Amino acid sequence: MMAISNGTLVATSEDEENKLYQVYHWLQKEVHPTYLMTLAVGDFAEIKDDWHGKLVAYYVEKGRETDAKRTMSKTPQMMEFLSEKYGYTYAFPKYAQVCIDDFIFGGMENTSTTLLTDRCLLDEKAAIDNRKSESLVVHELAHQWFGDLVVIKHWSHAWIKEGMASYSEVMWTEHEYGSQAADYYRLEQARTYIAEDSSRYRRPMVTHVYREAIELYDRHIYQKGSCVYHMIRAELGEDLFWRAMAQFVNDNAHQTVETIDLLRAIEKATGRNLMFLFDQYVYRGGHPDFKVAYAWDGDANLAKVTVTQIMVTSDDKNNQSLFDLKIPIGLGYIDGTDLKVFTVRVNEKEQSFYFPLDKKPDFISFDVGNHYLKTVALEYPIPELKAQLINDRNPVSRIYAAQALAKKGGDKALKALSESLKNDDFWGVRVEVVKQLAEVKLDQVFDVLVEYLSDENAYVRRAVAQVLGKIKTNSSLEALKKLSQIGDDSYYVEAAALTSIGSIAATMGEDKHKEAEVLQLLENTLRSKSGWNEVVRNGAIAGLAELKTSQAALNIILDYTKLGVPQPLRLGAIRALGKISVGQNSVNLERILERLSKLSQETFFLTQIAVSSALGQMENKKAIAILRSLAEQTPDGRVRRNAQEQIDKVVQKTSSDGAINDLRSQLEEVKKQNQELRSRLESLEAKSN
Repeated sequence: MMAISNGTLVATSEDEENKLYQVYHWLQKEVHPTYLMTLAVGDFAEIKDDWHGKLVAYYVEKGRETDAKRTMSKTPQMMEFLSEKYGYTYAFPKYAQVCIDDFIFGGMENTSTTLLTDRCLLDEKAAIDNRKSESLVVHELAHQWFGDLVVIKHWSHAWIKEGMASYSEVMWTEHEYGSQAADYYRLEQARTYIAEDSSRYRRPMVTHVYREAIELYDRHIYQKGSCVYHMIRAELGEDLFWRAMAQFVNDNAHQTVETIDLLRAIEKATGRNLMFLFDQYVYRGGHPDFKVAYAWDGDANLAKVTVTQIMVTSDDKNNQSLFDLKIPIGLGYIDGTDLKVFTVRVNEKEQSFYFPLDKKPDFISFDVGNHYLKTVALEYPIPELKAQLINDRNPVSRIYAAQALAKKGGDKALKALSESLKNDDFWGVRVEVVKQLAEVKLDQVFDVLVEYLSDENAYVRRAVAQVLGKIKTNSSLEALKKLSQIGDDSYYVEAAALTSIGSIAATMGEDKHKEAEVLQLLENTLRSKSGWNEVVRNGAIAGLAELKTSQAALNIILDYTKLGVPQPLRLGAIRALGKISVGQNSVNLERILERLSKLSQETFFLTQIAVSSALGQMENKKAIAILRSLAEQTPDGRVRRNAQEQIDKVVQKTSSDGAINDLRSQLEEVKKQNQELRSRLESLEAKSN
């Protein structure tokens, strides 16, 4: 075996007493914190690369050398890119990446020697539509500056390093794949943070209020932190932003920092004080939620834009503390002329702005460039939304227009979205349009989407496979079954199809033949499709979990929770027990609870989190006792917090009585009937027109 550590390999020699052993001597000359010390020992294959004479090495399980090169070969280019952007040449004598199994993180940025999960290693098929591994590599490399060279003084300031590492993912995406891909990546980061803010908790990014430091490592410091760095960049402009980042790194290399040091470096480099931005987004919780309406006054040639803030910044949601921002509003035309941009101060609950124009604009772009972290609901007429969907140059603005059109529904919205799906030049917008088509709630959506199951872009095909699972008809089931039988170039598309097949079959409860057919298909997949990270077989497990009343589906899932099943698949099966539990009879519920209780006694972190997640999905008070036992016996603060949050979910679910569940079922039936009626009406109107 070989031993890999921080710094420079000074020497290797045989042990003087036992010639079977090899002695490795590593020396780390540069000062660094103890949490960045590492020692990785294994029977690794070593792949050597080079950057300006410094060793760049990749260590993986023997036999996976090709996967290692496919996954990490851009590392030297990334080192060049980040050295230039940060204004400070990579500081350490080598850079190694060691891929290990059973790792509970994606990566850990130990000084000069990053550890990565071996799940990031891509085979040829996985590389088709998986950029997460590339983002992971650049994220951990970015920490060699932000986190390792410049070290946080206290955990409460972790956003400084995690935010920049996450923003470096955006920067690299922009460098490698273009500005539209970067804008979409940043939108996904914003959504990830917003989901945590709305469903778990709201907190300032810098806070000393926590039970254990590891709790701070959440979506607020990673994804929101990335968005804050982008807002700083938008506020300062390209040149000043990078000048400020270089100032920060050079002033604080091999030292510890707090958030105030970043503010000081920005002011020193640019003369700008950005405390107003930090006050609103860093030291307080939340983000603005906007509603934007538009009207045209043809007599006065004035465009009226009304902006309403519908959310607050504080942790106390009764405290009506509004955001105060200068937001650019663009008025655009379909003839391709540049946007007419007006920057306005938005700082009240509701404000109306009037813009004099020579002629009526075709569309309105709120927050041109979409630089601010926010949510926005557009309340424009359909013609303006359609024009924006087709003509706005910013992909995020086009996505907002697609969302607003879908909410309006009807045949006009369907046609506008269909046109965008056919013609938009960016796959990310097309993916979002696919998702919004499902929200139109018309049967005709199937006819639009089904042809895109063979789209040339794997991300689009995956979205279609997912959305067809919401269109619960025999036609969508047959289309997805055909896809699963012939396969796809993408693991993820196949997995999405299998999950959707289960979801559709679950609504055909009276057709036991269909259910049996789907069970057979999913079980055959589990027997025959073992492959990269068990993505496809996890899709089948998720499909089985949709069959909530099926004992046969439950029996299959239980089999895959046993020891000896590949870890990614076993974890997926454990989580699936929670979902399938809600439709099972009392005897099967006891079987599920017994299995989860036994699994909760395992000590592996990822198993404990999967068990906690499964229990949190249950609608049975007995799950609470198992969660409490798990919280009491685990040494990991993250598991304790997760278990407590899941207890709260179970308490909330079990406080409802059977009457509420009956109402829920009745509501779903009414929605289904309403969609059928609307679809007929739209068809009749289309024919009459």
